[in-house]
Amino acid sequence: MSKPSLEQPKPGLYIVATPIGNARDITLRALELLKACDVIACEDTRVTGKLLSLHDISAKLIPYHEHNAEKIRPGIIKRVKNGEIVALVSDAGTPIISDPGLNLVQDFAGENLFVTSLPGPSATLTALVLSGLPSNRFLFGGFLPTKGGRRRSALKEVETTPATLIFLESAKRLAASLADMAAVLGPRPAAVTRELTKMFEEVRRGTLDTLANAYAAEGPPKGEITIVIGPPNAEETITVENVDELLRAALETLSVRDATTEVTEATGWPKRNVYARALALKNEAQ
Repeated sequence: MSKPSLEQPKPGLYIVATPIGNARDITLRALELLKACDVIACEDTRVTGKLLSLHDISAKLIPYHEHNAEKIRPGIIKRVKNGEIVALVSDAGTPIISDPGLNLVQDFAGENLFVTSLPGPSATLTALVLSGLPSNRFLFGGFLPTKGGRRRSALKEVETTPATLIFLESAKRLAASLADMAAVLGPRPAAVTRELTKMFEEVRRGTLDTLANAYAAEGPPKGEITIVIGPPNAEETITVENVDELLRAALETLSVRDATTEVTEATGWPKRNVYARALALKNEAQ
């Protein structure tokens, strides 16, 4: 049986995910595309060059990053119009997330040029699944502002967001950021993930205040860091008035039990509390 291979790709832009730490975390499809493409647009030619060398791939590299994106983007578009295959990679993980690749994709879409993604490693999703925190709804916040006042203001904006929060942070700002998170968001459960997929991978779990105190005492850790923060308690973000409004609507067509089930699922409130409110509203109506 012959090994599966990628058919000759058609001209276009291919967004290729690369390892976030372990060099073997790259897909077979990504390797085949990188071998077949005419040019690879990358953040740092040295970083991408090392990855290609590990996999015996020889390809033309052009730098594409936040400082030269406006200048380089027209040339990439011209290459594809001339029938070339262009791969876009970041230093680690999935491109477009917190990097200038977004504008390139928007330009391709605007000119109706072919663009597709070869999915793979992502520090955001890896941190989320290792955190042990709710994953059914989450918000990626990227890097927070470096100054304390602006950072707390940014955190205030997502304080009541009913979702797990994910942030990237530098080691030197970790303790200060965790302290601001604890001050704004309270003692929520959280996880600090570090060096994901590498030899010294670490996931430290605890409340925001305990994690802030620990890193303040220990000093900055080494490696790249992703912070995952649990969602707010449902009772903190959804008021009695909100629950009552939903229950009144539900009770018009449902029994107390069924209305309780529906509103519990919608709000995340404890079922016994919702049931108590449903009974009270039913009695008031009668």
